[in-house]
Amino acid sequence: MTDLLGDQPGLDLGMQAGYQVLARKWRPKSFAALVGQEHVVKALSHALDQQRLHHAYLFTGTRGVGKTTIARIMAKALNCELGVTSTPCGQCSSCREIDTGRFVDYIELDAASNRGVDDMTQLLERATYAPTRGRYKVYVIDEVHQLSGHAFNAMLKTLEEPPAHVKFILATTDPQKIPVTVLSRCLQFNLKQMPPTHIVEHLARVLEAEGIPFDAAALRPLAKGAAGSMRDALSLLDQAIAHGSGEVREASVLAMLGTVSSEHLFAVIDALIAGDPAAMVEVAKQMEARSLSFDTALQDLATLFHRIALAQFAPQAIIDNAEREVLAGYAQALDAEYIQLAYQICIHGRDELELAPDDYAGFVMTLLRLHAFAPARSSGGSVTGGVSAGGAAANTGSSARAAASASPTHSPRAAPVSAAKVDVAPPIAVSPAPTSRSISAIDRVDVSGDADWHALVAQLSLTGMAKQLAQNCELSERIGNTFRLRLPPAHKHLLGKIQEDKLQSELQKRFGESVRVVIDVAATASETPAERSRAEQRQRHERAIESIEQDPFVREAVALFNAGIDESSIRPI
Repeated sequence: MTDLLGDQPGLDLGMQAGYQVLARKWRPKSFAALVGQEHVVKALSHALDQQRLHHAYLFTGTRGVGKTTIARIMAKALNCELGVTSTPCGQCSSCREIDTGRFVDYIELDAASNRGVDDMTQLLERATYAPTRGRYKVYVIDEVHQLSGHAFNAMLKTLEEPPAHVKFILATTDPQKIPVTVLSRCLQFNLKQMPPTHIVEHLARVLEAEGIPFDAAALRPLAKGAAGSMRDALSLLDQAIAHGSGEVREASVLAMLGTVSSEHLFAVIDALIAGDPAAMVEVAKQMEARSLSFDTALQDLATLFHRIALAQFAPQAIIDNAEREVLAGYAQALDAEYIQLAYQICIHGRDELELAPDDYAGFVMTLLRLHAFAPARSSGGSVTGGVSAGGAAANTGSSARAAASASPTHSPRAAPVSAAKVDVAPPIAVSPAPTSRSISAIDRVDVSGDADWHALVAQLSLTGMAKQLAQNCELSERIGNTFRLRLPPAHKHLLGKIQEDKLQSELQKRFGESVRVVIDVAATASETPAERSRAEQRQRHERAIESIEQDPFVREAVALFNAGIDESSIRPI
């Protein structure tokens, strides 16, 4: 992308003396200086170079993405004294007058304040006259969706077949309100919101050109606060320069925006990995002392979990190398399934913030929920995907993901240990503290495919979905009082805290001591109670059909009436 610093916008004639805000001073003066709208620039440049000019253009997009800026560049491209070109010189009298808003044949109309049919009629009457100085008369109608219905009707004919010397450029933030009859007469270009990376790069170039000291980390909060608008980003940059006494520093920007520092967010994640809830609460106290927004904190924390998940599954989607390196460590330390749960805890915590006694209490409870639902931790303290109470070896996030995608013929030992499910807030492992007695290697009993689970499920007093959950599970292994079950993915809708609590409670009643249940969503290696029950039901149904078909009376009736047997109506006794 061409560097826009060569435009030297500060040297334009007609500029008022004194300070000029950055959003106006650094408004692009050419297509090459535009940021983030390459798809529009390419189409317009080709049209101008090949002299394939349409009579009406419609630019749509949110505020501050360059609609009016592109309109002005188009006006210069059409009226440059060097000829119609995609690279106007910017030095001739026409280009300079358009830049300063003094070109007589360039008319900008604000539809918000000139929305009536009389205003449109006057504009169209003037359009019939030839241009005074330029090659074309260029009419720019901003926020065109605010025109009245009669005004739209008045411009339809002229918009479809305007005089050869007239070009219409319409701009709007809400194209849904524009009549289809107007849309069909225009070439429509949708301007994208500015990616944060482009905003950061542009702000850095502006600050370097202005000679203002800045921290690179201070530009990210500004880009985020701009929400895709380059104009908003430059306005925030002006504010940050004033707030920082001529400098742009991270601490000053965060204080100005009232946003949460990334240090606080990473401190929360570090304490979560270390299993230290006291440290998490201490971070919340620090944020309360600085009067930071807990709603924004939960939003940013959810975003951080989203970025960590990207670092696990699609690291190439993170463009910033520095960010990718920082997140790589967290992506290795956190289990993939738990990240999904943590993300959901954060967004639900944000929804419930207004129901909390106060924002601080709601935020702290969300942090404690993150800790309470975290999987067991290995000896190194990292959050993993399923460490048994006795300290059995943990499955890493990568092995869990590999097992999750394994075929049904894969060894049952490779099944992932689900720390959480995306569609429910509680974790899969629902358990009180396991029994305090030590679990030796002798206690490890592999019961994969054993019929004991079938008999045990039949003895439990379960009903409803809890019974279905138990019947559709396979007991893969039992280590002491920890039951590890495997649930086929087709039945993962049966998972839920209520069902799991009931199953665990019944097992505790059955054995008379504390029991821990861990459920993995993976293909089963043997027959589940539900599958066996269905197989037995099919066998009974087949025997009943065979018995009916062999019955002499039935066979005689079929032969007599040339009838058939509806097998679906047969029920075994």
